[in-house]
Amino acid sequence: MAKVHPQRPAPPSPPSDSYITSRRETFTLWMKSLVIRGNGYTVFNSDGEIVYRMDNYDKKCSSEVYLMDLQGKVLFTILRRKLRVFGRWEGYKCNGSKADSQKPCFQVRKHCRILGGGSSCEVTVRPNEAQSCYYRIQGLAGKSTFKIVNSEGGVMAEVKQKQTSSGVVLGDDVLNLVVEPHVDHSLVMALVAVCGLIHHRM
Repeated sequence: MAKVHPQRPAPPSPPSDSYITSRRETFTLWMKSLVIRGNGYTVFNSDGEIVYRMDNYDKKCSSEVYLMDLQGKVLFTILRRKLRVFGRWEGYKCNGSKADSQKPCFQVRKHCRILGGGSSCEVTVRPNEAQSCYYRIQGLAGKSTFKIVNSEGGVMAEVKQKQTSSGVVLGDDVLNLVVEPHVDHSLVMALVAVCGLIHHRM
């Protein structure tokens, strides 16, 4: 049985409190919870070590979920705000287990194109009061393939179905995530979680 995480060694991982590196990083997403009968996902680094996880326990598509590191430290609280059409997801950066402020660090809105049947998400990130960044999640028509791009169209992260080194495609619940240098891994993991919620996978 093929392992869901890479077998080749990689450079040492950054400290647990560092979520940005100067090199491209590859992760494996296993769209399964570590909790029996739970819903969520587990993230492995290139050494096969668990670095992030999300557990919804026995409730699928919860309106409130938590992105954690391996030790259970909450990094983001993600809330769904119900609107008339598609709704909105908000992410609150956390310190320990509580959100740092009442204002969201990011917001995600889903958009659908009537012609062509495609869909995407608009992402607004506010790391502080004076700064805003705009991203887009593209390719939501395919549940296992999408990109996160910046306002100039540059790719920040990309998710694809995972293949072994011999070319064997793993199940649709095992995905490969590549994050470009100088991109906040924890933010990417939170946006991946929103995609999973949109597609009712968690």
